[in-house]
Amino acid sequence: AAGDPDRRAPAVPRAQGSGTVQAHDQKEEVMDYRQTTDEVRRFLKARVPVIIVRTVEPMRASEIVSQLAAEFRQMPFFSYTRTEGLREVLTGSAVTDDYSLVAALDQAQQTFRARANVNFVFSDLDDLEGDTATSRHLSQLIRLAERNNGAIILITDRPVWSGLSRLGMTTTLDVPTVDELHETISSTISPYRGSNIFIEWQDAEVRRAAEILSGVTEGEAINVVATLIAKEEVRNEDLAELSQFKDRIFGDLAGLERVRLQDDYQVGGLENLKEWLAGKQRLMTGDLTGWGVKPPKGVLLCGVPGCGKSLSAKAIAQQWELPLYRLDMAAVMGMYVGESESRLRDALATADRAAPCILWIDEIEKGLASNSSDNSVTRRLIGQFLFWMQESTSKVFLVATSNDVSTLPPELLRKGRFDAVFFVDLPTPEEREEIIRLCFRKYTHSEPAFDLMNDLVPLTEGFAGSDIDAVVNEIAEVMYNRQSRALPDETTIYDHFRTVVPFSRSNPDDVADIRAWGQSRALPAGRTEAVAPGPGGAPGRRVVVQSPDGHPYGPGSSPGQFG
Repeated sequence: AAGDPDRRAPAVPRAQGSGTVQAHDQKEEVMDYRQTTDEVRRFLKARVPVIIVRTVEPMRASEIVSQLAAEFRQMPFFSYTRTEGLREVLTGSAVTDDYSLVAALDQAQQTFRARANVNFVFSDLDDLEGDTATSRHLSQLIRLAERNNGAIILITDRPVWSGLSRLGMTTTLDVPTVDELHETISSTISPYRGSNIFIEWQDAEVRRAAEILSGVTEGEAINVVATLIAKEEVRNEDLAELSQFKDRIFGDLAGLERVRLQDDYQVGGLENLKEWLAGKQRLMTGDLTGWGVKPPKGVLLCGVPGCGKSLSAKAIAQQWELPLYRLDMAAVMGMYVGESESRLRDALATADRAAPCILWIDEIEKGLASNSSDNSVTRRLIGQFLFWMQESTSKVFLVATSNDVSTLPPELLRKGRFDAVFFVDLPTPEEREEIIRLCFRKYTHSEPAFDLMNDLVPLTEGFAGSDIDAVVNEIAEVMYNRQSRALPDETTIYDHFRTVVPFSRSNPDDVADIRAWGQSRALPAGRTEAVAPGPGGAPGRRVVVQSPDGHPYGPGSSPGQFG
């Protein structure tokens, strides 16, 4: 067809599994710039009468059209936009002084009647999603173009009425891949190397920047990097600022809430979980290109309430220097048919765009619980969520927490969904010592004396980490009210701890049920040297053997940051 403009070429077979070619109701997949260019090239050779390019970046799609117009010079290309009117693509010359869509459509109609193998490109037209006057006008124009080997290219970011899409083929130009962003960032920075602007980034930092900005458009990436260059220096520590720029770009996300990380989150105990996460951090923050390794999917944290599950999600995001998004299932649920599924799909798609990131679902059983009273909406949400977990290849690390795993659908716990399921139990004596030290340092800016610690560790038997945190905060309030930096007397401190009735004592049967499930079906998040009866007769945890130096609570009592 390229060699003979007056002859229609035979249809070219579609590439299998390479991207988004869809006829009628075929599922869309991600397409990069090269793949989309190849698809549109084949459609033009086959003289498909209407080619629909779905993208949020019309400028990149227009670049594809310009590239192909230069290749197929024997086939004229005309492009219409609201601001530029109708122009010849290669020369940029105006075809008519009338910038209206009506004038452009009339010109296209006259040209299709008079000439063969002509192509018209229309960008961001309104009223194409349904059976409207514009859609019907275009469908008639497409049939006219088909009779004379003409083609219409529609560039849009919205769905197109099936009456139009079924007349031709649809492809998708997704946002730039990491490799494309790497090239874009490199080309943006390169002119400034060797100038009076200090550029510290080397190829490894540029690659890391591309990973962080994955999901943004080419124009947005250029704007972010240009903003850094405007400081007249680009240093390695600026990489941490890229996530903030990315968050501003996304703004308010449907069903997602950006969690601001302001505190220095520290988690006492949970050593097994920390070691496991340390092995996943590099997979999330490193370049996996060419290694054949998939990014980690995430972790399910189940266990006793108040023992650090939600805090762990924040600590992971802080240490890995990744943005943290909370998926609010209550916000996802809509009142109209199909609305909940649409919101969940949009939220998960946005999380994919925000990658690399941490996606936190707190108390996941409240949104995806499975029981005999499930309605059709819940079942569809579960199915949609499981499909995303199975098929998503983006660097979205899912941290889900649950207090009642028994209500979750069994397929959610199947291998291939979460990388691991960890059980978070009540802290052991050595873990309570670490938590007490961390809380006193956080709230009172002081260290409890050795004798005081010896008394507080057994006194807090059965306490969750949140119980200890709340009590020490109350002690800090006493210090503030007295306007004294000194710790209150030991009697006052003991009284604050003795007044607490922890969850493990008020609900021993619930704790026993949670432990019975977790200790047989999940990995322990903390160390498990030995097992002893728990509070209230519940199945127990670890007993730490006295260390050789005589310390009553064993090694590892010094506070440490998560990971």
